[in-house]
Amino acid sequence: MVRCEPRTGSLTTDWNLDQDPLQALREGDSAPFEGFVPRGLVGLTGFFRRKGAGHQEAEDLAQEVLMRLVQHAKTYEPRERFAAYVFRVARNSWIDSRRRQGSRPKLGSMATDDDGVLLPDPVDPTAGPTKLAEDADEAERVRAALGNLSPAHREVFELGVVQELPYSDIGVLLDIPVGTVKSRMFHALRALRSILEPEPPLTADRPLR
Repeated sequence: MVRCEPRTGSLTTDWNLDQDPLQALREGDSAPFEGFVPRGLVGLTGFFRRKGAGHQEAEDLAQEVLMRLVQHAKTYEPRERFAAYVFRVARNSWIDSRRRQGSRPKLGSMATDDDGVLLPDPVDPTAGPTKLAEDADEAERVRAALGNLSPAHREVFELGVVQELPYSDIGVLLDIPVGTVKSRMFHALRALRSILEPEPPLTADRPLR
């Protein structure tokens, strides 16, 4: 079964905010934004790591995003959810960084170490060796399956499943109708299931339907 569980470091994890930090900053109250910064750094660093940035680059880009937020505070208008706005700034920072390096952005890529080697997902330290081996094998299968999705489908999958953004915010971020978001997510999940859960072979006791 394809499990669509939240991953550590997603932009919306632990961002349960009672007040829009940027709106408060624009109005002269810096406390909400200062309180957001530690959680924002964790979420943004995790986001850039999943995009393929090394640890130091991910931290630098996260800091860059926070600086951009402060710089844009005076003209900020809360027309969308705060998390969606931050993601838009983070996505633009990632694209800019790839352009500076002369490469195209990798949509929906997994985390890598500083040498570009894929990192395993976080594991339970109390799990036994059999469970660890099973989890590592499952993670590798999911990575391989995601590599078979189109860039558009991978991006919608990351926004909806990894970043846990609602379809309406994804539509705003990608400038596409919500119906298109739903369609791409449907096809992404169907493709993943077809790869990860192939139909069993026909047998004498399993007739054609």
